[in-house]
Amino acid sequence: MFYKFKNMLYRFMYGRYGNDSLNNFIFILYLVLAVLNIFIGSYLIYIFATFLILISFFRMLSRNINKRSAENRKFLNIKSKAVSYFSLLKRRFNERKIYVYKKCPYCKAILRLPRKKGKHTCNCPKCYKSFKMRVY
Repeated sequence: MFYKFKNMLYRFMYGRYGNDSLNNFIFILYLVLAVLNIFIGSYLIYIFATFLILISFFRMLSRNINKRSAENRKFLNIKSKAVSYFSLLKRRFNERKIYVYKKCPYCKAILRLPRKKGKHTCNCPKCYKSFKMRVY
């Protein structure tokens, strides 16, 4: 009996998009809002959470695979930018006693300089220009 149900589910999902990282994010956001709604009890949060779970199911059962994968690519692009920004903030905080982070005046790349007071001549690894930088 379980085999028949599993086979029917496979046949139903054939040609459909399925689950991806955007769906996982939407579902986690739904769970957070559902738990928050238990404590607050807002009708607006309930409607928004229900809307999120419906979007998640729609995306999972959609047959328009190209559009869903484009949405997922956009989400992953935004997610990678956010993750890299926060990892840089964490790294800057952990290395705050050893290094100073400054921007290149030409290409705006972030440079890591040793924390030694005075003027330094720096070479940007991105644009290969040389400039003087003051560290306080």
